[in-house]
Amino acid sequence: MKTSRLPGFYKLSVEDRLKIVKEFADLTGDELELLKQGGLTVSLADKMIENVIGVFSLPLAVAVNFLINGKDYLVPMAIEEPSVVAAASHAAKLMREGGGIKASSTPPVMIGQVQLIKVPDIAEAKEQILSHKGEILEIANAQSKTLVKLGGGAIDLQVREISTSRGAMLLAELLVDCRDAMGANIVNTMCEAIAPTLERLSKGKALLRILSNLADRRLARAEAVIPKKELGGEEIVEGIVDAYALAASDPYRAATHNKGIMNGIIAVALATGQDTRALEAGAHAYAARTGRYQPFSKWEVTEGGDLKGSLELPLAVGIVGGATRAHPLARLSLKILGVKTANELAEVMCSVGLAQNLAALRALVTEGIQRGHMKLHARNLALSAGAPEHLVDLIVERMLREKNISLSRAKEILRELAESSENSQDG
Repeated sequence: MKTSRLPGFYKLSVEDRLKIVKEFADLTGDELELLKQGGLTVSLADKMIENVIGVFSLPLAVAVNFLINGKDYLVPMAIEEPSVVAAASHAAKLMREGGGIKASSTPPVMIGQVQLIKVPDIAEAKEQILSHKGEILEIANAQSKTLVKLGGGAIDLQVREISTSRGAMLLAELLVDCRDAMGANIVNTMCEAIAPTLERLSKGKALLRILSNLADRRLARAEAVIPKKELGGEEIVEGIVDAYALAASDPYRAATHNKGIMNGIIAVALATGQDTRALEAGAHAYAARTGRYQPFSKWEVTEGGDLKGSLELPLAVGIVGGATRAHPLARLSLKILGVKTANELAEVMCSVGLAQNLAALRALVTEGIQRGHMKLHARNLALSAGAPEHLVDLIVERMLREKNISLSRAKEILRELAESSENSQDG
């Protein structure tokens, strides 16, 4: 039976970790080599974007221990920040003790907007457009018969009057079920296609024709109960809820609270070839939808004194099209994850965000965020100082013992070790 509960996974060598992932995801030998080499060649990169001069790599890891809706996942995460993967894995273990994470999502509906300006009669234009809704939806769906066959496509049209500094405008908004695609390309194509008809019906001019990244029809949700004994007792439960209360009341804290959540979500997004800029834009716009920026998550104490966390945010992701298919490692990450639909991917990403938030809050209300983070940060500093791999642990140990974790100190220790080695050789 496959399980993501892997005690001591972080202690294993890279080769041993790869063996476990190979068995979990049924990877081939070629796929293992792809993981080692980075996957993206310069020639392939040159086909993906313009002006290519090389490729840029990030560490690719898997978070372990995730149990979501009764299913085990190894979660690929691409990120440069230390402690994020370890924190997510540890929080997933705590959540597992409470029965795991329960996740859900709404249908993958995106919003496409057509801006209509210089409309002579707003009320008449709204009436004309809505009375021809069926015709407009047919034009939109003619742009992708495949999507319609898969059960998706344009499903509704709404019209809104907008007051602006340039006067009143109309927004015709197309609601499109994108199925397993993120949907930007098809939604934009549909908006372009219906624009002439909207111009004719409104007697105005169609200006912008593009999707909205505030995908508030495409929400992912995750929740979990964590037994207080697993967290370390009632005081820590209360501390986490108090920390959440600050985020709910102060946008300066909420921004950092949400950044921690996005640490996990964006790491999975990068690994699986998602549009990270769209995800960030949509998430933060959603956090401010009430007119005040608020946290994505909510934490409360259950009647039994345990901790309950929940998270909701828009996640417009896809498992077909775009970089998810063009990038070899994105395809491989999706295979390791084993998701079958875009909705399932969104639910996993939301679950990782909740786990990341739990880990950060627990650290903040106990030993502080820096304790675990700085050990990993010290490793990066040692490497930045030019330390060979066999000296990294020695330099890290000294910096931690001295409580002097800096690039300059890493360089000093490296020089001292080099001088010591030279002296011993001379002797």
